[in-house]
Amino acid sequence: MTDHAPAAAPTPVTWPAHDPATYRVVPASSAPLDRDRIATLLDAEWARFEKTTPASGTHHERATHVLPLGVPSSFQHWDPYPVAIVSAKGAWLTDVDGRQVLDLSMGFGAMLAGHLNPTVVAAVGKALETGTLFVTPSPSATEAAERFQRRFNLDKLRFANSGTEATMYALRTARAFTGRKAIVKIEGGYHGGYDALQVSVKPAVEEAGPEEAPTPVTPFEVEAGVVHVVPYNDLARLEQVLDAHGRDIACVFMEPVLENIGIVVPDAGYLAGVRALCDQHGALLVFDEVKTGLTAGHQGAGQRLGVTPDLVALAKSIGGGLPLAAFGGRGDVMECVTDHRSPHFGTYNGNPLVMAAAVAVDEIATPEALATAEALNVGALEQMNAIITENELPAHTVGFGVKGAVTWSATPVRTYRDYKRTDFGAAELSWLWGVNRGVLTPPGLDEQWLVSLAHTGADMGILVEEFRELAAALRS
Repeated sequence: MTDHAPAAAPTPVTWPAHDPATYRVVPASSAPLDRDRIATLLDAEWARFEKTTPASGTHHERATHVLPLGVPSSFQHWDPYPVAIVSAKGAWLTDVDGRQVLDLSMGFGAMLAGHLNPTVVAAVGKALETGTLFVTPSPSATEAAERFQRRFNLDKLRFANSGTEATMYALRTARAFTGRKAIVKIEGGYHGGYDALQVSVKPAVEEAGPEEAPTPVTPFEVEAGVVHVVPYNDLARLEQVLDAHGRDIACVFMEPVLENIGIVVPDAGYLAGVRALCDQHGALLVFDEVKTGLTAGHQGAGQRLGVTPDLVALAKSIGGGLPLAAFGGRGDVMECVTDHRSPHFGTYNGNPLVMAAAVAVDEIATPEALATAEALNVGALEQMNAIITENELPAHTVGFGVKGAVTWSATPVRTYRDYKRTDFGAAELSWLWGVNRGVLTPPGLDEQWLVSLAHTGADMGILVEEFRELAAALRS
């Protein structure tokens, strides 16, 4: 990670109102941060990190001999080394140095139920007594599918094992249904490892063309096909692309709320406009709800924001910590799986262990339980707003459902290019400051936390207080 000042902002614009289902508060005034102060604090915090996590460093050195980057997934890596965890329960982790760490990463949303949730553990334990894998139909898969059908308002669905699988098969199904191959995706958006969806995932700005009309960027050799890239919250550009290429475009593939670059919420009317443009041009609308899903609310982001996609991909929050994903939607579109226009396979799909966890999560992720977690999230956001205001920090808070973030920009972030103008040095310091004080949020420069069903008001108070200390340090 490197510290640098944010790039110059573009000409200010008037920001439209947002749907009341989303949360964003921008300070009325702010003052610049001292760059030298940030650099000094970062040096001190990295030294503190290495001093207090020696066993993680030792473990990392061992792991690099067998695992590329020393981690099972590249997302888990950071320099000089990541914290290694040996156990977890509820909202807390224990690392190899014996430190107790408050988990506000929660598996990027996969641990919505909390670590070792007793209902999930009991359900999976019972499934262990009857079999872990049948590779034939089972009533447990049918029950889980029926529950998902009701909750997410899907005509039909299929289970998979990861977000990448769900998004890949959703895209294949959209192409099969429309008979078209090209797609539209949002600049900066991440949708897993499938080739066609790897285009313009956090591209370098100098390679990405004009801000208003991005150039597709492929970071390595993939067989992507034709992918048109558009900015989020820009209906005019989407309309231009569809007018020019609509007869070739199978779908618009997007997160309803961007959660790969912090949290970026839709302008009022934006998603409804995307829906209308897709209908006008015969393209499907596919929502990637791998990161939103139940973290957005008890029926997902699409229903919360009032826009129904043709297909949706789900994962993470629906599985209680076990590997589970799903894709589904309109019955006529999913007929492509039935008639083999888009066949779908997977040895582990719908296995009894994961289906038991899925049913348990469906039982415990009630509207009331999720509303309680969201209230804790909003409470923390409001307290952090007060700290931002008091210290005139060039930052603002954003939230959606049980997820929240501090974005280091004095103006709203509506697009990927806005995100690239945020203060990454302050973001790195904010994240590392928390790690050194026993608060783990996802690594990277787009900090985003998750309030699970296991978190308490006292837990969120820890997050607020370490942020208060950071603000004082920045202004001292």
